[in-house]
Order: sequence, then C-alpha cells, then structure tokens
Amino acid sequence: MKEYTFKVTASGRINIIGEHIDYCGGKVMPAALSLKNTVYVRPNGTNSINLSWTTLPDKVTLDIDKLDSYKGLKYGNYQAGSALMWQRAGHKILGCDILMDCAVPFGSGLSSSAAIEVSTIAALAAIVGEEIAPVDIALKAQQAEREYAGVNCGIMDQYASACGKKDSVMLLDCNTLNCEYLPLQLGNYSLVITNCNKPHNLIESKYNERRAETEQALKILQGVLPVTCLAEVVPEQFEKYSHMLSQPIKRRAEHVVSECERVRLAVLALKSGNTKELGRLLNLSHASLRDNFEVTGSEPDALVEAAQSYSGCLGSRLMGGGFGGCTISIVKTDEVESFKAYVYEKYLSATGYKAEFYDADIADGITVEKV
Repeated sequence: MKEYTFKVTASGRINIIGEHIDYCGGKVMPAALSLKNTVYVRPNGTNSINLSWTTLPDKVTLDIDKLDSYKGLKYGNYQAGSALMWQRAGHKILGCDILMDCAVPFGSGLSSSAAIEVSTIAALAAIVGEEIAPVDIALKAQQAEREYAGVNCGIMDQYASACGKKDSVMLLDCNTLNCEYLPLQLGNYSLVITNCNKPHNLIESKYNERRAETEQALKILQGVLPVTCLAEVVPEQFEKYSHMLSQPIKRRAEHVVSECERVRLAVLALKSGNTKELGRLLNLSHASLRDNFEVTGSEPDALVEAAQSYSGCLGSRLMGGGFGGCTISIVKTDEVESFKAYVYEKYLSATGYKAEFYDADIADGITVEKV
C-alpha cells in the first residue's frame, strides 16, 4: 500500500459487562479488539472522497460539498456521515482516496460501524495534519451513527474503538466520560468470542424502541427521585418505587438498574482476581438481557446455553445491541479448543446455524502510521 500516505486503524470492541446501559448514563466495561477497520488514505487534489474496499467490488465517490445527501447508500453511508459530522464541527475535509479493509465482521455485535466511523474521521484528520484527539473523534463518530445512520446509540462503541489500550479493559462512565483502565488478568482463563451467525440489523431491530422505553422509565422515576439518568437509580430505590412503572417498562428499568450493579461487582471481581465471580455476573447479565430487556432471541440464547453447559466455562452472555451477533465466554485456557468443538456441535444441533469463533487480542484503539 505504498501509494497511500497514511495507514489508519480503529478497533472493533467487546464489552465484558454493562449492556444497554451506556445510553442510560451507566458505567460499562469495554475493550478494543485486534479485529480492526484499516483505512489507507491519500490526498487526491479534488473536491471528492473516493471510497473503495478490499472486500467489495463497489466504488463510491462522495462530493465534499454534498455530504448530507448519501444516507441511502448501501456502502459509504457511514463514511459520508462521519465526514459530515467532522466537517460540521469546523474541521477541514480534504479530497482524498480511501481504501477500506475491515476485519471486524459485519452485524456481529463487535461494532464494525464504530470502527468504520472512527477510522474514517481519524484518516481525514491525519491527511490534513491535525493532531489525533481520540475522545473528540469518538463523539463525532457517535453523532454520525445517531444523526446519519439512525441508530440512537450511546457512546461506548465509539469510545472503545477510539480510546482502547492494549491488554486493558475500560471502566467508562458514559455520563461523564471519565475512564479508568484496568488490566485484564483472568488467571488460567481466556475470553472466547463466538458469533451466532444470525444476521441482525440494529436500525430495523427494537434497539431504538428499548432506548425509548428506558427514557420513559426515567421520566416517571424522576417524579420521586433526584436523578439525571436511569443509571443513578440504585437497587434499593428501584425496589421502593418500581410499582410506579407498568410492564414492560418496569422490566426494562430493572435490567438497567441491576446491570449497573453487576458492573460495580465486576470491577471488584476483576481487581481482586475473582474470575469465577466475574463469570457468574456474565451469566446473570445474559439472563436479564433475555428476560427483562428481551433483546436476545432463540439463536443467541441457544449459543449461550451451550457455552454455559460446558464444565470449563465460568460464564457466557450476549454482547452488543442484541437480536443476533456475538457472545463472550470465560473459558479455561487449556480447554478453549475443546470448548469450541463442544459449543459448535451443540449449537448446530439446536439451531442449524454454524457458530464462528474469533481469535482476537485486546489492542489499542486508533493507530496512525505514515506509509
């Protein structure tokens, strides 16, 4: 790729625990993956951004003066939205050629969209000589996902993609953006990421509906509690006032409140090296996503059940927006291969789908390299 000026990457992400609480102001525990979107970029002296892909035959040209007119594109809409939000924030957009090479599986719940948005903005900043500001880039990438792609997401995915650090998980307060980096030390255990391979689409799914339901719960509870976000409601308060909520709003709020408490306990477990407790919390998280938030589905449930039934697995749950995508499991390191074989067969038998396993390390978020 010597003909390009910069090689820019941003990461997909996993989330150890803290699902569907980022947009409720909660604390989450993501980490950036070595599965990345890589952007090769060079200035082209025109007023256009020319997009091409290593994995697609498509080629797309974006007019820098008309970036708001590409929402309907099958490919290139995320890049157009990212460039537009960066432009609206007062940054210079230079005509350029961009080659995208995405190793984050699409529709997997590993945030390929965030990796694409973040790396696009970082590449546009790099070719005009701007200093890379990961948090600022993450915020503009989130704006692109919400205002351009139509997914009313929280900040977790873009923040993890931009700001991840190798071998560390982030304890990210989505209300304040305070972030603490914690070493990921699981002793004799490893993380295994498994894709249920059931296609999903967050825009067409009930993701935005769930967000609206949590906002409705907050509005009602604010009548009796001095809270600015649902994540500030502690379990004791919820127990006292939950009678004010009708179903299914009550179940949605119960997930948020209990998941925030699980994150708090997970931090203690991680800091004390109690991997068994961390696994238990993952199992409880999935149960709440299934029963209270209702965002799992038969295939993810079957995949999690297969993982949880393996003796060397401490815990497993669905990650991401839901309705498909990937699970995360804590598995004995010397049994990872037998775990994969066991889960593959059990899941195939239950659903007819072939599970896919990803070998990925915890990596840095944005990287910029002169080619």
